[in-house]
Amino acid sequence: MATAKKTTQKEFNYVWEGKDRSGKVVRGEMRAVGEAMVQATLRRQGFIVTKVKKQSARGGGKVEDKDIVLFTRQLATMMKAGVPLLQSFDIVAKGSSNAAVTKLLTDIKTEIETGATLNAAFRKHPLLFDQLYCNLIQAGEQAGILESLLDRLATYKEKSLALKKKIKGAMGYPIAVLSVAAIVTAIIMIFVVPQFKQVFSSFGANLPGPTLILIAISEYFVSYWWLMAGSIGGGLYTFFYFWKRSLTMQIFMDRLVLKLPIFGDLLRKAVIARWTRTLATMFAAGVPLVESLDSVAGASGNYVYKMATKQIQSEISTGNTLVAAMQNANVFPSMVLQMVAIGEESGALDSMLSKVADFFEDEVDEAVENITALMEPMIMAVLGVVIGGMVIALYLPIFKLGSVVG
Repeated sequence: MATAKKTTQKEFNYVWEGKDRSGKVVRGEMRAVGEAMVQATLRRQGFIVTKVKKQSARGGGKVEDKDIVLFTRQLATMMKAGVPLLQSFDIVAKGSSNAAVTKLLTDIKTEIETGATLNAAFRKHPLLFDQLYCNLIQAGEQAGILESLLDRLATYKEKSLALKKKIKGAMGYPIAVLSVAAIVTAIIMIFVVPQFKQVFSSFGANLPGPTLILIAISEYFVSYWWLMAGSIGGGLYTFFYFWKRSLTMQIFMDRLVLKLPIFGDLLRKAVIARWTRTLATMFAAGVPLVESLDSVAGASGNYVYKMATKQIQSEISTGNTLVAAMQNANVFPSMVLQMVAIGEESGALDSMLSKVADFFEDEVDEAVENITALMEPMIMAVLGVVIGGMVIALYLPIFKLGSVVG
């Protein structure tokens, strides 16, 4: 018995031009396996095709979070203004300077043209559109309030991206400064100190203790710099490799970061802001509370709060109230619990959760400013001690020689 082999044909982007039934010139884009399929499809739709051209592959760029945020806001704005969905995609795709974004939006538009729903088209790109995003789009389509949900989703994505940037900025500043300090120290040890050592050898006098220690460290740097660089690079690679791929490592790090002296409180506030903002967005969209908590758990970004959310979801499923379940999870401050209790009693849970999210986002702003103000003098002090100490150790013999000559 012969078995039919299923082959997957590669599709390409084609731009076409033609006339509709009224004779009006129209243009568009389509993904197809060949030019003949484009012409056949357009003829079935009633168009007289005058030109079909395969788009050349454009390189450069990838789709980033900021691109998704911008696209969501543009799509929400145009749909609220009454622009049809397909035309909105066409406008945004042509207006993008990122070839990867243009291709993504063209692919989604093609999926919709072939009969797919908007949320189904988004679900074909899970790395770019997460479960929360797709669930909100689906809720908007089913309830007939897609414009409103897109606007709410755009606001959510904008606030989430802003929060992420603040956290990265707070963490990145000290890391960048200390990395530069480490590079400067290595250059001094490997290239500068050996030159001073040659000068000192002509003095014929005993060198001060700090200078001898610095020269000994420099000799170790010169002899084993490759071993030190390899160890540091290998250690960092191994650490981040297992952090991304090992669940045990992820759990350990998620618990550890919340206990850090300075950054732990900042990260906890950021997680709570993200947690409450996500739940408020889902609940306001009409998604049932138990189902909403699935997306909230994934969006929390921390294993401790993910497990707490699963526990809350389980308790709510058995009839417990949200505030009681959150209290049992023991990861939320009393202010959050009180606001949630008021929201449940008044029937305005989404509004109260949004206010909690606003409060903690403001707290993150203040914490970032405080950390930056605190870290600057600390880093300057460390750099002064390390770099200044090396400079003093290098010039001590010269000062000593000057006093002898004097």
